[in-house]
Amino acid sequence: METKTTVGPKEIGDLCDDLCEGLTEAQEDLGRELMEQIAGKWSVGVLYVLAQNGEPLRFSRVIERVEGISQKVLTQTLRHLERDGLISRTLYPQVPPRVDYALTPLGCELLMQIMPLGRWITDHIGAFEAARQTFDAQKAEAKVKEAKAADPSP
Repeated sequence: METKTTVGPKEIGDLCDDLCEGLTEAQEDLGRELMEQIAGKWSVGVLYVLAQNGEPLRFSRVIERVEGISQKVLTQTLRHLERDGLISRTLYPQVPPRVDYALTPLGCELLMQIMPLGRWITDHIGAFEAARQTFDAQKAEAKVKEAKAADPSP
């Protein structure tokens, strides 16, 4: 289900400018940093795993459910998410130590804001596939032309 937008690049640029209106330079920097963190490879996946479970998860359970993430990267991602208030970390004083991670209300709210983007992507998946096929075909055709031009034989 594709929908056409009547908003052009200029209008979108104006909307982006409006986002930062009234913010200090430090707040703008923080906003950019948060966008980079959230848009990174692992953050949304970790938040999604914590939301899917519905209750706190141990580190080992998170790493099992986030496919392809290393222990080091998961540790870094969890620290960033905790620092930004998107997840909570609870340490239980026992042997061995137990640490649980859970989504905070702010993390839930973020996921609710991201869900429409996910829906938009799934609604437009055919357009993305077609665009990639067109791009790949054009690149392949250009390579063939390049090879023919480089070949001096008649």
